[in-house]
Amino acid sequence: MTLTFRHYVLIAAGGSLALLAGAFVFQALGYAPCKLCYWQRYPHAVAIAIGLVALAVPRRFLAWLGAIAAATTGAIGIYHSGVERMLWEGPSSCTGGSTSGLSTDQLLDQIMTAPLIRCDEIPWEMFGVTMANLNAVFSLGLAVIWVLAARRLARG
Repeated sequence: MTLTFRHYVLIAAGGSLALLAGAFVFQALGYAPCKLCYWQRYPHAVAIAIGLVALAVPRRFLAWLGAIAAATTGAIGIYHSGVERMLWEGPSSCTGGSTSGLSTDQLLDQIMTAPLIRCDEIPWEMFGVTMANLNAVFSLGLAVIWVLAARRLARG
């Protein structure tokens, strides 16, 4: 069986839907999302919307937009993974910044205004793989599927 443009779009948009649904399931189980977790969700929602439009109006540029959306959430997942592993600092609004040189009042103010959910802590992992790692890998795979959709439509 040869996969058509429609098949590829269904797989790619459905994959984003599944990843987004998985995020909501983890949230329902008590794993509150951090700021970077939310950032990873938005491109999935965009990819789903693009998929719906592409199913109704098959256009190659829509598949490329879907690929960009999936690659964007994959890139955010890689960034988030690095923040979790302390390879680099994340946004100051969701990670613990440096406290050197702060007065007691400034330190207290930083503690009192700190977000409850930190981006540099790993709330769940299995065999050393975190949710951000999974999002990165699967999202980049979905980007490839979107590219295959674009190529399929170009060939007819």
